[in-house]
Amino acid sequence: MTEPTLPGIPECFSLFAEPLYRTPLRPDLLEKQKALYDEALEDWKKDLEDLDNIIWLGRRTAYLGRYREAAAIYSMGLEMYPEEPKLYRHRGHRFITMRLFRLATDDLEKASEYMQRAPDEVEPDGIPNPRGVPVSTLYFNVWYHLGLAHYLDGNLEKALEAYRECLKVSEIDDKYVATAHWTYMTLRLLGRGDEAEELLKKVHRGMDIIENHHYHSCLIMYKGETTPKDLFEEARAQGDLGLVTTGYGVANWYMYNGQKGKAVEILREILSIEGWAGFGYIAAEADLKRLEMSPE
Repeated sequence: MTEPTLPGIPECFSLFAEPLYRTPLRPDLLEKQKALYDEALEDWKKDLEDLDNIIWLGRRTAYLGRYREAAAIYSMGLEMYPEEPKLYRHRGHRFITMRLFRLATDDLEKASEYMQRAPDEVEPDGIPNPRGVPVSTLYFNVWYHLGLAHYLDGNLEKALEAYRECLKVSEIDDKYVATAHWTYMTLRLLGRGDEAEELLKKVHRGMDIIENHHYHSCLIMYKGETTPKDLFEEARAQGDLGLVTTGYGVANWYMYNGQKGKAVEILREILSIEGWAGFGYIAAEADLKRLEMSPE
């Protein structure tokens, strides 16, 4: 007789109440992230009240897929710094990962209030891009994630408000394409196609994109310079990240262009992959849940 086994402890539950377990990292990536985590842990032990030490310990914990623990670290920090926007920004992000959208919006609303007491600042990358140039700031990340939390919760008007604010601090191409992508989808879902098209006037193939190539490709498709079919095939060839990020944009395009069947097919394909923490994955889950359709 086979020994019975318990299911183990999930990081969170999907919107369909399915347990979501930690996604294994590639051995080389795991080794690198574990070393960086160990370094952050030692830094924190040397000064338990240092704000940067707390934030980096939380970030390094999350990069290992330990999202619940990361959120708890930020909560620990908030006991010492109850009005610190960076802690609310990072905890709000991880509440999104864990599908706790209302908690995420609460945190990110607080971050948006507290951050305005000081000038914006560059947010260092936890996983640097190929150029080693950070492309985001505190203000950008707060508005961006607040818009996303509202979007995932189905509150499109509130999402649009946050994305409008995010556009004001999206002064470089990488920021613009990320914000414009989600703003475009939000406007189309609200039936405000003319406003959505206005966003595309700044988009062109020669933009200086460092990180957000998938969002840029989606915007090029929205302009009609690539077909949804061709872009989706390209996304499939790029692996899971391409499928999740670009695939979700293509699915949305089919949805508000009256091809619900194709949209649902892509959303389900996105949910078939292993990595469940990507924004496109969470959005695909939320859309299927709102449609009351199974993920398979």
